[in-house]
Amino acid sequence: MFWPILLTLQAVCTSVTHAMQHYPAVWGHYDVCKSQIYTEEGLAWDYMACQPEATDMTKYLRVALDPPNITCGDPPETYCALENPYMCNNECDAATEELAHPPELMFDFEGRNPTTFWQSTSWKKYPKPLQVNITLSWNKTIELTDDIVITFESGRPEQMVLEKSLDYGRTWTPYQFYATDCLDAFTMEPKTVNDLSQRTLLDIICTEEYSRGYVWKNDKTVRFEIKDRFALFAGPRLHNMASLYGQLDTTKNLRDFFTITDLRIRLLKPATGATMVDENNLSRYFYAISDIKVQGRCKCNLHANSCVFDKGKLGCECEHNTTGPDCSRCKRHYHGRAWSVGSYLPIPKGTANICIPSNHGPVPRVCDNAMLRCQNGGTCHHHQRCHCAPGFTGVLCERARCQGPGECDDQLSGRAALHHHPIKHRLFFPLVMILLSVVSLC
Repeated sequence: MFWPILLTLQAVCTSVTHAMQHYPAVWGHYDVCKSQIYTEEGLAWDYMACQPEATDMTKYLRVALDPPNITCGDPPETYCALENPYMCNNECDAATEELAHPPELMFDFEGRNPTTFWQSTSWKKYPKPLQVNITLSWNKTIELTDDIVITFESGRPEQMVLEKSLDYGRTWTPYQFYATDCLDAFTMEPKTVNDLSQRTLLDIICTEEYSRGYVWKNDKTVRFEIKDRFALFAGPRLHNMASLYGQLDTTKNLRDFFTITDLRIRLLKPATGATMVDENNLSRYFYAISDIKVQGRCKCNLHANSCVFDKGKLGCECEHNTTGPDCSRCKRHYHGRAWSVGSYLPIPKGTANICIPSNHGPVPRVCDNAMLRCQNGGTCHHHQRCHCAPGFTGVLCERARCQGPGECDDQLSGRAALHHHPIKHRLFFPLVMILLSVVSLC
């Protein structure tokens, strides 16, 4: 009767092996924080480093513009096309939904036609600079996992700075400078991400790659290249993530480089399409952004695999006896050792670095008659241990108590006596172990 079971196991293993061929085998996804395993002492928890899945973080941000009255439409205004000063048929009117261009349109779904976008007032106060700060705030530390992409509906700005904050907007540091002429705008030599190396990855550069003007319709995007920087350690196709994770584990500056609480886009000079500004037609010059993409995950210090958005705030659902928005401290009564961030190493499970009970704190909960029920007639005593029925042992009374070599009591959870079928009894627990191994693989 065990051949069908063994054949089923073989089929499951084959399926799992086939599925694993589609994913890199050298690094883990870190999506599980703990799993139950069988040990000589019975059921026990195996803890692992874990983190939430990466997602579109623009769903959870707040946006602020400075100056606050920089959005077009109040009063209504007519705009001309940058490439054709005589084509002046674009109107912005904040009081009319179809003609309004509020900031929220930078983050809406772009599957519609025509494209929706935020738009600034025109450069009507020239030669005073037309400058705008767009601040994106999460009120939570997040880790960037993909390129930041800003799509301009108008021409890309001739001068721009992307900045980050790690302290909720109190202080700011530049991520990257953008200009048609880096030397003239920022007194910096122009570079691209391809000029960086492992040693210079944290260098702040100015690039001219995304400021070519308005002519090319496909050249609407401005990027901050996260994945190209990852590739300096993980290889061009990011196949060697173990190398990157090792660097993130051991180099705090590198980890902090990809971590933010806020982003700020500083638009310093709009596209002009020429060396001289046409002072007779200033309605040609403005900013318009149709989309901003920020891909990342909540920073939970490798102590949570889930992050929830509740009452307008993001927060980690902490495991490993940790607590706090970022799981950055131990829970009460779990200060048996100092809190520590989890570790990606060793691949693929990492190290959980769980908080352990304080020496004089309460005994950890073992059973609760709800999720962790004592089995085989056992009773839970003060949530601290199971009192097992005669003939059973284990943390949750899950194992039959053997009285001698090859002999065990006559009952297991009300089933027929196992000693009537000695061969089945000898095979039962090995099969359980095989099943658990297969489940853990899946």
